[in-house]
Amino acid sequence: MKKPYKVLVNNAQEFLIGEDQIQSLDMLKESDSAYHLIHNQKSLLARVVDADFYNKTYTININSNNYKVKIQTPLDDLIKKMGYSYGSSRVVNSIAAPMPGIIIGIEVKKDQEVREGDTLLILEAMKMENAILCPKDARIKEVYVAVGDTVDKNKLLIALE
Repeated sequence: MKKPYKVLVNNAQEFLIGEDQIQSLDMLKESDSAYHLIHNQKSLLARVVDADFYNKTYTININSNNYKVKIQTPLDDLIKKMGYSYGSSRVVNSIAAPMPGIIIGIEVKKDQEVREGDTLLILEAMKMENAILCPKDARIKEVYVAVGDTVDKNKLLIALE
């Protein structure tokens, strides 16, 4: 038997669920977010109210009750045991040039609040425009380049707070 998934419900109850249990569920998909289940000879309607696939957290509504569900896979356990974490928890306080090129656009300024995924600047390299995106929600501490600057790989471009 493969290692089971850990399922934490409402940060209070933990269940171990094996793949064989998942495969044997008596479940019928009614829509993209609704499922009809038979459990202990009772009919249940489960709706996915909110889903965060990256963090494996879901809000499930069953019989007018909402449940916060977090799923942890065997791989998650292994990564945690090895002392690693997913990229979302890493600390990134600076943006460096991923390749040599020319700065052709700067979309931010000092003290500006930025969100993860926002375009910070445009770097032209090998006749291609490359958008440099913000890796996290932050505030711009300093911009070290100007439009028209030529930069080498790993040159510090922007500092974040």
